[in-house]
Amino acid sequence: MIKTLNHIIEFIEVHLCEDITLEMIANEAGVSDYHFRKIFFFLTGATLSEYIRMRRLSEAGKDLLSGMKVTDVAFKYGYESIDGFTRSFKAWSTTLPSDVYRTKTCTLYPKVSFSISVSGGINMQYRIVEKPAFHFAGVTKRVPMQFEGVNQEIVKLAQSITEEQREELHRIQNVEPKRVVNASYEADARFMKEEGELTHLIGVLTTETRAGQQLETVAVPALTWAVFPCEGPFPGTLQQTMADIYAQWLPSSKYELVDAPNFSWTTMDEERSGYATSEVWIAVKPLN
Repeated sequence: MIKTLNHIIEFIEVHLCEDITLEMIANEAGVSDYHFRKIFFFLTGATLSEYIRMRRLSEAGKDLLSGMKVTDVAFKYGYESIDGFTRSFKAWSTTLPSDVYRTKTCTLYPKVSFSISVSGGINMQYRIVEKPAFHFAGVTKRVPMQFEGVNQEIVKLAQSITEEQREELHRIQNVEPKRVVNASYEADARFMKEEGELTHLIGVLTTETRAGQQLETVAVPALTWAVFPCEGPFPGTLQQTMADIYAQWLPSSKYELVDAPNFSWTTMDEERSGYATSEVWIAVKPLN
């Protein structure tokens, strides 16, 4: 995957002045658009679209520094108007394009390169599970996207579960892992940015297609799952494990992501305050 990532970076550089679509990049990478964009974000901290935009503006700045006219640079990098280019360039660099050559000052955003670091590496335990189709059943709520810390809206959702709903969830729970799970899906920013909202479900796995007590059900097809156990302070350890899956495990594995709701379960330690055991379940498929 590291070789593929570096190949795509070079592909972007070659086609920087052209209309590069995310679908073109995914096809060039030989993996799904969903998988590639998610891996790229966790490795770089930028979405693929943001990276391409910043690389274009960086190269535009170098062209302006060499004396090219603003009009020529704007059209070279695909902007339909001078005003549009000027607004985008100033928002990115805080400098007007017309001032770059005069001040001999511009902002640079170098292309990224990927490598495997053996120092400070992590050892991630995981197992692969083949699971037939099932349903999530539980309570749901649109909550703010939040990468770190306790999401208070999810806490409120958990607190809203009635005793009748708990009894119904216990009755229909018949698929492993037979635990209360948290699943997230339908994110406004497709889990690429800490903005917007997502749908969060607290519930169980079941073969039942309907559930009473005002519980929602979400169908999940038969899939392969990579399962990652973790143990430590909650929620930091769980959130770090999820980040490591995307930034460390997936790029070096023989699997790619499947666009499906991932889920986790957590059991708090009764003897150690704030300490928990968890598992993260990620839907994957073998790379071709």
